[in-house]
Amino acid sequence: METSALVLFSGGQDSSTCLAWALDRFEKVETVGFDYGQRHRIELDCREKVRAGVVGSRPQWRSRLGADHTIGLAALGEVSSTALTREVAIEMDGDGLPNTFVPGRNLIFLTFAAALAYRRGLRHIVGGMCETDYSGYPDCRDDTIKALQVALNLGMDRRFVLHTPLMWIDKRETWLLAQNLGGQNLVDLIVEETHTCYLGERGQRHDWGYGCGECPACQLRAQGWRGYKASVGGH
Repeated sequence: METSALVLFSGGQDSSTCLAWALDRFEKVETVGFDYGQRHRIELDCREKVRAGVVGSRPQWRSRLGADHTIGLAALGEVSSTALTREVAIEMDGDGLPNTFVPGRNLIFLTFAAALAYRRGLRHIVGGMCETDYSGYPDCRDDTIKALQVALNLGMDRRFVLHTPLMWIDKRETWLLAQNLGGQNLVDLIVEETHTCYLGERGQRHDWGYGCGECPACQLRAQGWRGYKASVGGH
């Protein structure tokens, strides 16, 4: 359906904002999450509550939210010796990339999402990839997403459209986008219920939400929050 979309939805800040973005634009929206043995697997436990909370931000969104899907990708974790799939310290590798980079992850996610979208009759696929404010992952780059869109359309004989609404905005602007889409209710939901921390830490509450406060994901989220609060006149 031209007016239906599938959102890659992890239960984190970015994907929750993308879900709101899709609900604001498409008549029917489904979500998909991936279990690949990630160290921060707790994000999967957040998904149901966040999904329910997002549609509470706008009355018209409730009727638009469709089915949720979870796809097991244990093989990805088995072949990935990274800080996201192993109990090792987060650090920079010799190639200049952080060892949180899971090679091929977004390529695999989007390929499986497209296969699901094919079966469900969905044309639009939405992901939270971003190269403005990110850790340098090559599979987050706009060129990668565009190239993959071409490959998926050729390989499946479809005309999928891959949307990346966060591609050219930073974390401060991501917070602002959430507010513009769903108001303070959505911002509060993202703070309280979404999960971003690479270490899976949910014990410590910060102004911007829960997390260890030290990993790259937490630092990026905290920095964006400070910029967001400055933009809206918060303290």
